[in-house]
Amino acid sequence: MKIGIYGGSFNPIHNGHIALAKQLLAKAGLDEVWFMVSPQNPLKQSSPDLLSDHLRLEMTRQALADEPCLKACDYEFHLPRPSYTWNTLQSLSRDFPQHEFVLLIGGDNWQLFPRWYHSADILAHYPIVIYPREDAPINPSSLPPSVSIVNTELYNVSSTEVRHRIRQGESVAHLIPASILARAQQYYQ
Repeated sequence: MKIGIYGGSFNPIHNGHIALAKQLLAKAGLDEVWFMVSPQNPLKQSSPDLLSDHLRLEMTRQALADEPCLKACDYEFHLPRPSYTWNTLQSLSRDFPQHEFVLLIGGDNWQLFPRWYHSADILAHYPIVIYPREDAPINPSSLPPSVSIVNTELYNVSSTEVRHRIRQGESVAHLIPASILARAQQYYQ
């Protein structure tokens, strides 16, 4: 199977994450997309708003329950921290040799990619699919052979916005799956 690895904190998962994953599934020719719930992104500062790993994983599982090709994944919970993508991909390849893993990243992360741990090795051994992000233009002619761009819709929603709206008492019903609405409102108030 061809598996797309979609990493993030998913704090919380929102409708934009899910819609984007569905587009990537189809446009990148993937069999599944694994939502790799990250314990802590090594390039981001730890946030006091970050829910526990298991709460974020459980909400992601609940949000994806009716999406058979989208899976919530706790694989990085069992790896050394910080959770470097290179370590994750290497471990996945060892544990699941029957699968081909494709790294899914936004244009903003592609701009930071040279700073990633073992970025050259990732490029040499794994296909990368980039999806567009606002304010992160990518020149397709500058991409290495193992990297491609998939034109997906831009989703103007973020987990930060969801948390902010909940704290302000504003509705987020249109931003996150109904299956996690009550939990998100409880956890992020």
